[in-house]
Amino acid sequence: MPGDSALLDAVVVGAGHLGRHHARIYAAMPGVRLSAVVDVDPRRAEETASRHGARAFTDLQQLFAGGARPGLASVAVPTRDHLEVATALIERGVPVLVEKPMTATLAEARALARTARERGVCLQVGHVERFHPALRAAKRLKLEPRFIESHRLAPFSFRSADVGVVLDLMIHDLDIVLHLVRAPLREVRAVGGAILTPTEDVASARLEFEDGAVANLTASRVSLNPMRRMRVFSHDFFLSLDFGKKYAFVARKAPGFAGRLAEKWSLIAATPPERLKEIAPTAFRDLLEIEELSLDDEEPLQAELASFVHAVRTRGEPEVSADDAMRALEAAEAVLAEVRRRPW
Repeated sequence: MPGDSALLDAVVVGAGHLGRHHARIYAAMPGVRLSAVVDVDPRRAEETASRHGARAFTDLQQLFAGGARPGLASVAVPTRDHLEVATALIERGVPVLVEKPMTATLAEARALARTARERGVCLQVGHVERFHPALRAAKRLKLEPRFIESHRLAPFSFRSADVGVVLDLMIHDLDIVLHLVRAPLREVRAVGGAILTPTEDVASARLEFEDGAVANLTASRVSLNPMRRMRVFSHDFFLSLDFGKKYAFVARKAPGFAGRLAEKWSLIAATPPERLKEIAPTAFRDLLEIEELSLDDEEPLQAELASFVHAVRTRGEPEVSADDAMRALEAAEAVLAEVRRRPW
Protein backbone atom coordinates (compact mmCIF):
# COMPACT_ATOMS: atom_id res chain seq x y z
CA MET A 1 0.00 0.00 0.00
CA PRO A 2 1.44 3.41 -0.94
CA GLY A 3 2.82 5.50 1.89
CA ASP A 4 2.15 9.16 2.55
CA SER A 5 4.72 10.31 -0.01
CA ALA A 6 3.93 7.87 -2.83
CA LEU A 7 2.21 9.19 -5.95
CA LEU A 8 -1.23 7.61 -6.36
CA ASP A 9 -2.55 6.97 -9.86
CA ALA A 10 -6.25 7.83 -9.98
CA VAL A 11 -8.75 6.54 -12.51
CA VAL A 12 -12.20 8.02 -13.10
CA VAL A 13 -14.79 5.67 -14.61
CA GLY A 14 -17.63 7.67 -16.09
CA ALA A 15 -16.96 11.08 -17.63
CA GLY A 16 -20.41 12.57 -17.25
CA HIS A 17 -21.35 15.55 -15.09
CA LEU A 18 -19.94 14.17 -11.82
CA GLY A 19 -17.06 12.23 -13.33
CA ARG A 20 -15.62 15.36 -14.95
CA HIS A 21 -15.47 17.02 -11.52
CA HIS A 22 -13.76 13.97 -10.00
CA ALA A 23 -11.18 14.15 -12.77
CA ARG A 24 -10.63 17.88 -12.26
CA ILE A 25 -10.02 17.50 -8.54
CA TYR A 26 -7.73 14.47 -8.79
CA ALA A 27 -5.66 16.23 -11.45
CA ALA A 28 -4.98 19.14 -9.08
CA MET A 29 -4.56 17.13 -5.87
CA PRO A 30 -1.06 16.91 -4.34
CA GLY A 31 0.29 13.37 -4.27
CA VAL A 32 -2.26 12.16 -6.84
CA ARG A 33 -1.97 11.83 -10.61
CA LEU A 34 -5.03 11.44 -12.82
CA SER A 35 -3.76 8.67 -15.05
CA ALA A 36 -6.88 7.56 -16.92
CA VAL A 37 -10.49 8.37 -17.73
CA VAL A 38 -12.84 5.57 -18.79
CA ASP A 39 -16.16 6.14 -20.55
CA VAL A 40 -18.20 4.15 -23.06
CA ASP A 41 -18.34 7.30 -25.18
CA PRO A 42 -14.82 7.63 -26.66
CA ARG A 43 -15.28 11.30 -27.44
CA ARG A 44 -16.31 12.10 -23.89
CA ALA A 45 -13.47 10.02 -22.42
CA GLU A 46 -10.89 11.73 -24.66
CA GLU A 47 -12.24 15.20 -23.98
CA THR A 48 -11.91 14.83 -20.19
CA ALA A 49 -8.64 12.91 -20.28
CA SER A 50 -6.87 15.30 -22.64
CA ARG A 51 -7.85 18.29 -20.52
CA HIS A 52 -5.82 16.84 -17.62
CA GLY A 53 -3.02 15.00 -19.41
CA ALA A 54 -4.50 11.54 -18.79
CA ARG A 55 -5.16 8.57 -21.07
CA ALA A 56 -8.63 7.76 -22.39
CA PHE A 57 -10.23 4.30 -22.49
CA THR A 58 -13.69 3.02 -23.35
CA ASP A 59 -13.85 0.14 -20.87
CA LEU A 60 -11.97 -1.41 -17.95
CA GLN A 61 -10.74 -4.35 -20.00
CA GLN A 62 -8.97 -1.93 -22.31
CA LEU A 63 -7.58 -0.04 -19.30
CA PHE A 64 -6.04 -3.10 -17.67
CA ALA A 65 -4.87 -4.57 -20.99
CA GLY A 66 -2.74 -1.45 -21.32
CA GLY A 67 -0.92 -2.34 -18.11
CA ALA A 68 -2.61 0.19 -15.84
CA ARG A 69 -2.15 -0.29 -12.08
CA PRO A 70 -4.48 2.27 -10.50
CA GLY A 71 -3.92 3.30 -6.91
CA LEU A 72 -7.59 4.24 -6.57
CA ALA A 73 -10.66 4.82 -8.69
CA SER A 74 -13.86 6.86 -8.69
CA VAL A 75 -16.93 5.20 -10.17
CA ALA A 76 -19.37 7.78 -11.58
CA VAL A 77 -21.30 5.67 -14.08
CA PRO A 78 -25.11 5.32 -14.06
CA THR A 79 -26.41 3.66 -10.88
CA ARG A 80 -27.45 0.50 -12.71
CA ASP A 81 -23.77 -0.16 -13.54
CA HIS A 82 -22.28 0.55 -10.09
CA LEU A 83 -22.14 -3.08 -8.99
CA GLU A 84 -20.48 -4.40 -12.15
CA VAL A 85 -17.90 -1.63 -12.49
CA ALA A 86 -16.99 -1.32 -8.81
CA THR A 87 -16.72 -5.11 -8.43
CA ALA A 88 -14.37 -5.36 -11.41
CA LEU A 89 -12.06 -2.79 -9.85
CA ILE A 90 -12.19 -4.19 -6.32
CA GLU A 91 -11.43 -7.70 -7.57
CA ARG A 92 -8.19 -6.28 -8.97
CA GLY A 93 -7.38 -4.75 -5.59
CA VAL A 94 -8.22 -1.16 -6.56
CA PRO A 95 -9.72 1.02 -3.78
CA VAL A 96 -13.01 2.48 -4.98
CA LEU A 97 -15.16 5.52 -4.28
CA VAL A 98 -18.53 4.77 -5.84
CA GLU A 99 -21.01 7.60 -6.29
CA LYS A 100 -24.31 7.55 -4.43
CA PRO A 101 -26.52 5.63 -4.33
CA MET A 102 -24.08 2.82 -3.66
CA THR A 103 -25.96 0.49 -6.02
CA ALA A 104 -29.41 0.18 -7.55
CA THR A 105 -30.66 -2.16 -4.78
CA LEU A 106 -29.79 -3.12 -1.23
CA ALA A 107 -29.07 -6.70 -2.35
CA GLU A 108 -26.47 -5.39 -4.81
CA ALA A 109 -24.98 -3.16 -2.13
CA ARG A 110 -24.55 -6.13 0.20
CA ALA A 111 -22.83 -8.09 -2.56
CA LEU A 112 -20.44 -5.21 -3.30
CA ALA A 113 -19.65 -4.68 0.39
CA ARG A 114 -18.98 -8.39 0.82
CA THR A 115 -16.54 -8.39 -2.11
CA ALA A 116 -14.66 -5.39 -0.70
CA ARG A 117 -14.51 -6.96 2.75
CA GLU A 118 -13.28 -10.31 1.45
CA ARG A 119 -10.59 -8.64 -0.68
CA GLY A 120 -9.59 -6.19 2.05
CA VAL A 121 -10.10 -3.25 -0.32
CA CYS A 122 -11.24 0.25 0.68
CA LEU A 123 -14.77 1.07 -0.46
CA GLN A 124 -16.14 4.57 0.13
CA VAL A 125 -19.52 5.85 -1.04
CA GLY A 126 -20.04 9.34 -2.44
CA HIS A 127 -22.56 10.88 -0.07
CA VAL A 128 -20.96 14.26 -0.68
CA GLU A 129 -23.26 16.29 1.59
CA ARG A 130 -21.45 14.72 4.57
CA PHE A 131 -18.55 16.96 3.59
CA HIS A 132 -20.56 20.15 3.19
CA PRO A 133 -19.13 23.02 5.28
CA ALA A 134 -22.52 23.59 6.94
CA LEU A 135 -22.82 20.00 8.14
CA ARG A 136 -19.18 19.85 9.21
CA ALA A 137 -19.71 22.99 11.30
CA ALA A 138 -22.92 21.56 12.77
CA LYS A 139 -21.13 18.39 13.86
CA ARG A 140 -19.14 20.45 16.36
CA LEU A 141 -22.39 20.94 18.27
CA LYS A 142 -23.69 18.25 20.60
CA LEU A 143 -26.60 17.27 18.41
CA GLU A 144 -29.38 15.19 19.93
CA PRO A 145 -32.09 15.60 17.29
CA ARG A 146 -35.73 15.30 18.28
CA PHE A 147 -37.23 16.58 15.04
CA ILE A 148 -35.64 17.08 11.62
CA GLU A 149 -37.23 18.71 8.60
CA SER A 150 -35.58 18.81 5.18
CA HIS A 151 -36.48 20.11 1.73
CA ARG A 152 -34.35 19.15 -1.25
CA LEU A 153 -35.94 20.61 -4.37
CA ALA A 154 -34.49 21.04 -7.85
CA PRO A 155 -35.59 21.83 -11.40
CA PHE A 156 -35.60 18.84 -13.73
CA SER A 157 -32.02 18.33 -14.97
CA PHE A 158 -32.44 15.36 -17.36
CA ARG A 159 -29.61 13.66 -15.43
CA SER A 160 -29.87 10.53 -13.22
CA ALA A 161 -33.06 9.59 -15.05
CA ASP A 162 -32.31 5.90 -14.46
CA VAL A 163 -33.52 6.31 -10.86
CA GLY A 164 -36.33 8.22 -9.19
CA VAL A 165 -36.08 11.20 -6.87
CA VAL A 166 -35.66 9.04 -3.76
CA LEU A 167 -32.38 7.52 -4.98
CA ASP A 168 -31.42 10.67 -6.87
CA LEU A 169 -31.99 13.41 -4.25
CA MET A 170 -33.70 12.23 -1.06
CA ILE A 171 -30.96 9.71 -0.33
CA HIS A 172 -28.65 12.63 0.54
CA ASP A 173 -30.94 13.60 3.40
CA LEU A 174 -31.63 10.01 4.41
CA ASP A 175 -27.88 9.56 4.87
CA ILE A 176 -27.56 12.78 6.87
CA VAL A 177 -30.52 11.96 9.13
CA LEU A 178 -29.23 8.44 9.80
CA HIS A 179 -25.83 9.94 10.55
CA LEU A 180 -27.29 12.41 13.05
CA VAL A 181 -29.83 10.06 14.68
CA ARG A 182 -28.00 6.93 15.78
CA ALA A 183 -31.10 5.11 17.08
CA PRO A 184 -32.61 2.30 14.96
CA LEU A 185 -35.26 3.29 12.44
CA ARG A 186 -38.69 2.12 13.65
CA GLU A 187 -41.20 3.17 11.01
CA VAL A 188 -41.31 4.79 7.56
CA ARG A 189 -44.33 6.42 5.96
CA ALA A 190 -44.14 7.98 2.51
CA VAL A 191 -46.06 9.17 -0.51
CA GLY A 192 -44.92 10.30 -3.95
CA GLY A 193 -45.62 10.26 -7.62
CA ALA A 194 -44.34 10.46 -11.18
CA ILE A 195 -44.70 13.67 -13.17
CA LEU A 196 -42.10 13.77 -15.96
CA THR A 197 -40.56 10.29 -15.79
CA PRO A 198 -41.80 6.70 -15.28
CA THR A 199 -40.45 6.79 -11.70
CA GLU A 200 -41.31 9.08 -8.78
CA ASP A 201 -40.29 12.72 -9.29
CA VAL A 202 -41.71 13.99 -5.99
CA ALA A 203 -41.69 12.21 -2.64
CA SER A 204 -42.36 13.01 1.00
CA ALA A 205 -41.34 10.68 3.83
CA ARG A 206 -41.73 10.54 7.60
CA LEU A 207 -39.16 8.56 9.56
CA GLU A 208 -39.67 7.60 13.20
CA PHE A 209 -36.81 6.26 15.34
CA GLU A 210 -36.69 4.05 18.42
CA ASP A 211 -35.55 6.98 20.60
CA GLY A 212 -38.60 9.03 19.60
CA ALA A 213 -36.83 11.25 17.05
CA VAL A 214 -38.83 12.08 13.92
CA ALA A 215 -37.69 13.30 10.50
CA ASN A 216 -39.86 14.69 7.70
CA LEU A 217 -38.14 14.71 4.31
CA THR A 218 -39.39 16.20 1.05
CA ALA A 219 -37.64 15.77 -2.29
CA SER A 220 -38.59 17.02 -5.74
CA ARG A 221 -36.77 17.20 -9.04
CA VAL A 222 -39.56 19.09 -10.79
CA SER A 223 -39.49 22.33 -8.79
CA LEU A 224 -39.15 25.77 -10.34
CA ASN A 225 -36.59 26.94 -7.77
CA PRO A 226 -33.84 24.95 -6.07
CA MET A 227 -33.77 24.47 -2.30
CA ARG A 228 -31.47 22.40 -0.08
CA ARG A 229 -32.40 23.15 3.51
CA MET A 230 -32.51 21.18 6.74
CA ARG A 231 -33.74 22.19 10.20
CA VAL A 232 -32.77 20.24 13.30
CA PHE A 233 -34.62 20.73 16.60
CA SER A 234 -33.10 19.46 19.85
CA HIS A 235 -33.98 20.01 23.50
CA ASP A 236 -31.68 23.01 23.82
CA PHE A 237 -31.42 24.65 20.41
CA PHE A 238 -32.62 24.92 16.84
CA LEU A 239 -30.18 24.45 13.96
CA SER A 240 -30.82 25.69 10.42
CA LEU A 241 -28.67 24.50 7.51
CA ASP A 242 -28.83 25.85 3.97
CA PHE A 243 -26.67 23.61 1.79
CA GLY A 244 -27.33 25.66 -1.33
CA LYS A 245 -26.29 29.01 0.14
CA LYS A 246 -23.59 27.52 2.42
CA TYR A 247 -25.11 29.12 5.48
CA ALA A 248 -25.97 27.81 8.94
CA PHE A 249 -27.10 29.25 12.24
CA VAL A 250 -28.11 27.99 15.64
CA ALA A 251 -30.77 29.57 17.87
CA ARG A 252 -30.66 29.06 21.63
CA LYS A 253 -32.75 30.34 24.52
CA ALA A 254 -31.34 33.68 25.65
CA PRO A 255 -29.98 34.07 29.22
CA GLY A 256 -32.82 34.62 31.66
CA PHE A 257 -35.24 33.02 29.21
CA ALA A 258 -37.93 32.18 31.78
CA GLY A 259 -38.05 35.74 33.14
CA ARG A 260 -38.02 37.27 29.69
CA LEU A 261 -40.82 34.96 28.58
CA ALA A 262 -42.99 36.04 31.49
CA GLU A 263 -42.35 39.69 30.61
CA LYS A 264 -43.30 39.09 26.98
CA TRP A 265 -46.56 37.41 27.96
CA SER A 266 -47.40 40.41 30.15
CA LEU A 267 -46.63 42.73 27.24
CA ILE A 268 -48.75 40.69 24.84
CA ALA A 269 -51.64 40.59 27.31
CA ALA A 270 -51.58 44.39 27.55
CA THR A 271 -51.36 44.96 23.80
CA PRO A 272 -54.50 45.63 21.73
CA PRO A 273 -55.15 42.79 19.28
CA GLU A 274 -54.71 45.06 16.26
CA ARG A 275 -51.09 45.80 17.30
CA LEU A 276 -50.01 42.21 17.95
CA LYS A 277 -48.76 41.73 14.39
CA GLU A 278 -46.42 44.67 14.86
CA ILE A 279 -44.72 43.58 18.07
CA ALA A 280 -44.91 39.77 18.01
CA PRO A 281 -41.92 39.11 15.65
CA THR A 282 -39.56 41.35 17.62
CA ALA A 283 -40.82 40.05 20.95
CA PHE A 284 -40.14 36.47 19.86
CA ARG A 285 -36.61 37.12 18.57
CA ASP A 286 -35.66 38.82 21.85
CA LEU A 287 -36.10 35.47 23.55
CA LEU A 288 -33.38 33.84 21.46
CA GLU A 289 -29.65 34.06 20.90
CA ILE A 290 -28.78 33.62 17.21
CA GLU A 291 -25.28 32.42 16.33
CA GLU A 292 -24.17 32.22 12.70
CA LEU A 293 -21.82 29.27 12.29
CA SER A 294 -18.42 29.89 10.74
CA LEU A 295 -18.05 27.85 7.54
CA ASP A 296 -14.94 27.12 5.52
CA ASP A 297 -14.82 27.53 1.74
CA GLU A 298 -13.66 24.03 0.83
CA GLU A 299 -15.59 22.43 -2.01
CA PRO A 300 -17.51 19.40 -0.62
CA LEU A 301 -16.34 17.11 -3.42
CA GLN A 302 -12.74 18.22 -2.83
CA ALA A 303 -13.10 17.34 0.86
CA GLU A 304 -14.72 14.02 0.00
CA LEU A 305 -11.96 12.95 -2.40
CA ALA A 306 -9.26 14.09 0.03
CA SER A 307 -10.93 11.93 2.70
CA PHE A 308 -10.94 8.97 0.30
CA VAL A 309 -7.27 9.43 -0.55
CA HIS A 310 -6.44 9.60 3.17
CA ALA A 311 -8.34 6.36 3.83
CA VAL A 312 -6.47 4.66 0.98
CA ARG A 313 -3.07 5.85 2.20
CA THR A 314 -3.67 4.95 5.85
CA ARG A 315 -5.74 1.83 5.21
CA GLY A 316 -8.26 3.43 7.55
CA GLU A 317 -12.03 3.26 7.66
CA PRO A 318 -13.57 5.56 5.02
CA GLU A 319 -15.56 8.48 6.37
CA VAL A 320 -18.67 7.26 4.54
CA SER A 321 -18.46 3.48 4.71
CA ALA A 322 -20.36 0.79 2.85
CA ASP A 323 -22.32 0.15 6.06
CA ASP A 324 -23.38 3.82 6.15
CA ALA A 325 -24.46 3.68 2.53
CA MET A 326 -26.38 0.45 3.06
CA ARG A 327 -28.33 2.02 5.95
CA ALA A 328 -29.30 4.90 3.65
CA LEU A 329 -30.22 2.50 0.86
CA GLU A 330 -32.29 0.36 3.22
CA ALA A 331 -34.21 3.45 4.32
CA ALA A 332 -34.62 4.51 0.68
CA GLU A 333 -36.08 1.13 -0.22
CA ALA A 334 -38.53 1.44 2.68
CA VAL A 335 -39.57 4.87 1.35
CA LEU A 336 -39.95 3.50 -2.18
CA ALA A 337 -42.07 0.59 -0.94
CA GLU A 338 -44.44 3.09 0.70
CA VAL A 339 -44.51 5.29 -2.40
CA ARG A 340 -45.43 2.31 -4.56
CA ARG A 341 -48.05 1.20 -2.06
CA ARG A 342 -49.65 4.66 -1.93
CA PRO A 343 -48.87 6.44 -5.22
CA TRP A 344 -50.42 9.76 -6.12
